[in-house]
Amino acid sequence: MTGPRWLAPLAALGGLLVLLPLAGLVSRVEWSEFWSLVTAPDSLTALQLSIRTATAATVLTLLLGVPLGFALHGMRRGPLAPARAAVRAVVLAPLVLPPVVGGLALLSAFGRRGLLGEVLGGSLAFTTLAVIIAQAFVAMPFMVVSVESALVARSGRREAIAATLGASRTRTFVRVTLPGIVPALATGAVLAFARALGEFGATLTFAGSLAGVTRTAPLDIYLLRETDPEAAAALSLVLVAVAIGVVALAYRPVTTRTPR
Repeated sequence: MTGPRWLAPLAALGGLLVLLPLAGLVSRVEWSEFWSLVTAPDSLTALQLSIRTATAATVLTLLLGVPLGFALHGMRRGPLAPARAAVRAVVLAPLVLPPVVGGLALLSAFGRRGLLGEVLGGSLAFTTLAVIIAQAFVAMPFMVVSVESALVARSGRREAIAATLGASRTRTFVRVTLPGIVPALATGAVLAFARALGEFGATLTFAGSLAGVTRTAPLDIYLLRETDPEAAAALSLVLVAVAIGVVALAYRPVTTRTPR
């Protein structure tokens, strides 16, 4: 389906709005020194920390986001249905919260004087675990939305058949429902990883910027932009390449076979 012709110039402007900043970033890179810049000890440490924490945060979003998506889907019917919209809005709030607000919220919960500070026996702030929590906090909605959307698209027929055959809810969940939403789980995990990898504001507010402990690649880029713009541009380009690859992977065309 094609739209009216006057949409084409607006589409071109939209494309330029995305492409021009990326082209500007590419133009700032000193290609003769690119490899040495991105493999500098501080850059490598920040990149490795980002990958480790983003991976851990993605695992956390799988462990918690999948059940949360199922819970929201289950609230579509029953006595909790009227509260579903409010609960869903709260769960997805990290998508639109200002990053600093998210970081302050995490401090209020897990800081030394936070709600769980005394229970935990101290503060989680300014530790590597704080980075993982901040990344999971902002990435969780992607997993929840992916799971919930996949469940809404399912008819529930196979689950009903499994129930009539005597399968327990757990067995049906493991053997029928989860295999049926694997593409959604993969998409949610990939997007959550990308969001965690690029997290900046909540991490800076909640975890700080300690070299080798909490200074992830985005934080390192922020510091380098004043002292070494060429290194900041090179490291930024690495994250751009990862982001484009992740989005391409998450939204790749999927061909399905029609059962005979």
